[in-house]
Amino acid sequence: MISIVLLLWVIFSFLVIKTKNFVRAVILLTICNSLATLSYFLLQAPDVAMTEAAVGAGLTTLIFVIAIKKIGVYKE
Repeated sequence: MISIVLLLWVIFSFLVIKTKNFVRAVILLTICNSLATLSYFLLQAPDVAMTEAAVGAGLTTLIFVIAIKKIGVYKE
């Protein structure tokens, strides 16, 4: 199971680097952070997994979404 998660993590990380769309990159980065959270949990490090979920998938995504809206790339 951990091998599949790590493989997906590498694939989505590569997609984050290759995409040119800012919104898509933020979504893919959120998926990468969620996969990191899952991998830490599977490796029996729940404290690191909770920190990664809060900071990586939560706070970082929020900061990127605010930045994208401020620079005007994405408008509702």
